[in-house]
Amino acid sequence: MAVIMYSTPSCGFCRMAKSYFQQNKIPFTEYNVASNSEKAQEMVSKSGQMGVPVIDINGKIIVGFDRAAIDQALKR
Repeated sequence: MAVIMYSTPSCGFCRMAKSYFQQNKIPFTEYNVASNSEKAQEMVSKSGQMGVPVIDINGKIIVGFDRAAIDQALKR
């Protein structure tokens, strides 16, 4: 299962998503789109917008920290 999170250091919802993944022992890759313009463009092409967090779970794009959508995508 591939979990990718696009975030910025100042984003509160990003921190909530990160701690949710860590507490549930869900491995994820995080990209800071504030300092990585290549990943920022990748995020926009996947989600169509600039808001963070954008979470990609096996190709399912979730914008924001939507726990129900994350759990559904993770089949929890």
